Amino acid sequence: MPNLYFCQPHTKNQGMLRAVLSINECEAVVKQHPATYVGEDFPRLGKDFPTGQDFAVIRFHAEEKTAAWRPGYYRVDSDLSKLNESLLALSR
Repeated sequence: MPNLYFCQPHTKNQGMLRAVLSINECEAVVKQHPATYVGEDFPRLGKDFPTGQDFAVIRFHAEEKTAAWRPGYYRVDSDLSKLNESLLALSR
């Protein structure tokens, strides 16, 4: 199951696990908050993303590979509060 992490550079937060999603839940979230593939290594704050802006990261494990998702990490450049609202809506 894909893992979603919230990263907040201003608090020196490297990435806090926020949700464990099914593939279907992940696709529902990404329809509202597009994700960009950034590679097989977790993004490093300050080096890979020096802007200081909060963002989220989705991790797909190798065994979760689909035609649409490859293993690795995807960056979600969405307001974390709006992304959180989308996550909360999944549980309703």
